[in-house]
Amino acid sequence: MKTTLGLAVGLVALTRTALAGSPGAVSGTATSADGVPIRYDAAGKGDPALVFVHCGGCNRGFWDGQMALFAATHRVVALDLAGHGQSGRERKDWTTAAFGQDVVAVVEALGLNRVVLIGHSLGGPAVLEAARRMPDRVAGLVLVDSWVDFEGRIPAEEIEKFVSALQADYRGTTTAITAQYLFSASTPEPVRVRVLEAVLSVPQEIGVAAARSSMAYSPLPALLEIKAPIRAISSDRFPSNVEGNRKYAPGYQAAIMEGVGHYLMLEQPEAFNELLAWALRELARSGGGR
Repeated sequence: MKTTLGLAVGLVALTRTALAGSPGAVSGTATSADGVPIRYDAAGKGDPALVFVHCGGCNRGFWDGQMALFAATHRVVALDLAGHGQSGRERKDWTTAAFGQDVVAVVEALGLNRVVLIGHSLGGPAVLEAARRMPDRVAGLVLVDSWVDFEGRIPAEEIEKFVSALQADYRGTTTAITAQYLFSASTPEPVRVRVLEAVLSVPQEIGVAAARSSMAYSPLPALLEIKAPIRAISSDRFPSNVEGNRKYAPGYQAAIMEGVGHYLMLEQPEAFNELLAWALRELARSGGGR
């Protein structure tokens, strides 16, 4: 386990070093609407800017492989949502709307005029909420293994059952759920180690509140307001309702990665990057992303 973790840490360090040497590389802090400091990294140049938003329990470093590659053609930004990574943890209400405000704060702090918002898992609802708050800036959205069925709902009793399990044994429940539903048989061991280390570093009260909010979230109100085109990249572990989703996002398309778990960008980074490049081309072709 120590050898595996050491390999993962070493690869991350090499990627971060390459990113830091990119043109326009900068790290900074924005202030969200409720005063929480939000840490971010930015590099590269080129429009539209790509803004990467991580999953629940994760951090901005999960996007290092994409930041380093796409910095050659775009301004790229990755941020830590409140309660994650190096961002502040003093927040009263851990809502999806508040996470959306974190994204808006970074976009405004950097003065980005045109952006493509890329959200993984919890980052998906966060970018939807951000997009409805700054419609004139958003050229498109890419949802990564997030909201594969816009009409899908988790019954309230199931949400509370899961939240109760987290409250009773946060570490054990989180580890078990991640292994059962989010990893696949092919998920590399360094990825498993890295994910669990990150997820379990989030304070229990924040993890529980964020889980409850995200599970209860409906994307439909935001989708009714968002005019920017949407593309998706998802794992095949859960079926994507492509036709159903088009009722709320005309032109919606999804690229499906087979045989991977939830952490696509870490498990098969080269394949994921090719699909992200496809999604960006599709957004540009549909009138966004230019």
